[in-house]
Amino acid sequence: MLSACSAKGCKAVVPSELDGEHMCILHFTLFLEQECADMRRETATAHTSHERQVEMFKKIQNRGDVLVRVATSGFTMTDEIKARILSTLLTLMNCRESMERSAMRQSALRRFAG
Repeated sequence: MLSACSAKGCKAVVPSELDGEHMCILHFTLFLEQECADMRRETATAHTSHERQVEMFKKIQNRGDVLVRVATSGFTMTDEIKARILSTLLTLMNCRESMERSAMRQSALRRFAG
């Protein structure tokens, strides 16, 4: 049985792959994009521990896996939602790349400062 999105005022159906998130595809992609922005900000401060970086990399991977399962589930989607999914996957990839560059800069700074 399909449930409704938990976002205020949204009556969209939640695909079974997103049952645990309680969000429709649109709200899930918006949530992921905000999460990526937050992670980028956090890593830009250059004070993120290695353990936290690994945790964020795993989160990005898990979120991407969920999004791919939604995209390939056979759930009926409009072209706009399909484009939104692709855009969000690109955001996840760019976020990871940005975090990796930040981690390399932090590593270089520690070597030169020490």
